[in-house]
Amino acid sequence: MNKQHTRRFNILLAASVLTILPVFRALAGPPDTLTIGLPLEPPGLDPTAGAASAIREVTYANIFQGLTRIDRSGAVEPGLAKSWTISPDGLTYSFTLQSGVTFQDGTPFDCSIVQFSYARAAAPDSINAQKQLFAPIAKVACPTPAEAVVTLRHPTSTFLYDMAWGDAVMVAPQTAATDKTHPVGTGPFSFSRWVPGDRIELVRNPHYWGPAPKLSAVTFRIIGDPAAATAALLSGSLDAYPNFPAPETVPKFRHDPRFTVDIGTTEGKVILALNDARKPFDDVRVRRALAYALDRRAIIEAAYSGLGTPIGSHYTPGDPGYVDLSNTYPYDPAKARALLQAAGIAPGTSFTITLPPPSYAQRGGELIAAYLAQVGLNARLSSVEWAKWLTQVFTQSDFSATVIAHTESRDLDIYARPHYYFNYDSPAYKALYAEYIAATDPARQTALVQELQRQLATDEPNVFLFALPKIGIWSAHLRGMWSNDPMPINDVTGVSWAP
Repeated sequence: MNKQHTRRFNILLAASVLTILPVFRALAGPPDTLTIGLPLEPPGLDPTAGAASAIREVTYANIFQGLTRIDRSGAVEPGLAKSWTISPDGLTYSFTLQSGVTFQDGTPFDCSIVQFSYARAAAPDSINAQKQLFAPIAKVACPTPAEAVVTLRHPTSTFLYDMAWGDAVMVAPQTAATDKTHPVGTGPFSFSRWVPGDRIELVRNPHYWGPAPKLSAVTFRIIGDPAAATAALLSGSLDAYPNFPAPETVPKFRHDPRFTVDIGTTEGKVILALNDARKPFDDVRVRRALAYALDRRAIIEAAYSGLGTPIGSHYTPGDPGYVDLSNTYPYDPAKARALLQAAGIAPGTSFTITLPPPSYAQRGGELIAAYLAQVGLNARLSSVEWAKWLTQVFTQSDFSATVIAHTESRDLDIYARPHYYFNYDSPAYKALYAEYIAATDPARQTALVQELQRQLATDEPNVFLFALPKIGIWSAHLRGMWSNDPMPINDVTGVSWAP
């Protein structure tokens, strides 16, 4: 065969390959695996033993399940309980449990698991980050293995919602102690392996009690750096990044037909958290001064490319009973300086703002420090790793100020706790919250939740900045990704690839 014939043969062969390649792809069908980006590595994988939202972003609904669960609209729906009834006095919840449920290691799920899980969460030595959710539970009875009767000490209007939190999932006695490193739940995916600093891998649970997920495997890759996250999506090494950390590159993805860009809402409240037990923040005038000193819209522009909504209390616009209090402390440097002077705060007073890794904190912190300098405060910035932030700030309350997003849903209860890391202590707020929890009339609940928001805006225990948007970017061929984050979760149980 001469060179001309060889060249012609190669051209024809290439053309044939290009012609039949789509046929092979069609025969092979769409992929059935998913690689998804995470901004932070979880400190463990037991959602009942840690506060970090990254734990739930991997495990909620995928590995672990509770009696109830939250759907993509934020509503409570059945989980491991297929139905329930509530006594007229609001004290007794009778759950009918799903049948044929086993944990991923074969352990049967029944009422004894409910007893164990709730008792463990409420125990004196419990390290559950939301331990107070279980305080209303007086006892759990098991008339039959398929029934769980939960009796409360007092009516708790949020009980079904509270039991849908990741902190309230079911765990088995045999594996609870090792769930942090090798989680075993009842969900449609089983834990496969964890490569620290890199990835967490899940595989489809072949013995799942419910409808099988379309995906055979899911890999969560930890890529917090905004530039690296952008590059990973563009190169195809990531299929999806549901909470994308580089808002400034969103326009690039909007103009790329390979991707879907979905801007939704989260429960994230970005705040300048203050240690109310540490001077000078034990003085409400100082806290209000800081609120007046900050231009929230400019911070949103700098920290999140304008993708965020100013807030004036610890509640997001999508929450029931939301009150727009974002103009309670409009940007007013003169008023801020006057309040500081009245509180006896000398110009040049210094304190440290501890910044965790997320980009909203790093970028927002720089601008916050610049605004505070304009009213005579010297805010030093100290960046720390996530594990150190959790230990030093959240657990030990060893801080003056920090920038953080509280991503738990409808979490007004944290301001009523006996101790929480920012040390707000208001008898008036605690009394209001107790009344709210006990209320059964929806109209009264709404009125009280609005009073709670106004009380926080008055006391300004923290400076409330903005509601964190959900920037979702993923392959245009993916289906079933969530637009909004009613909780900090990545529920991939309904995700699939288009043919």
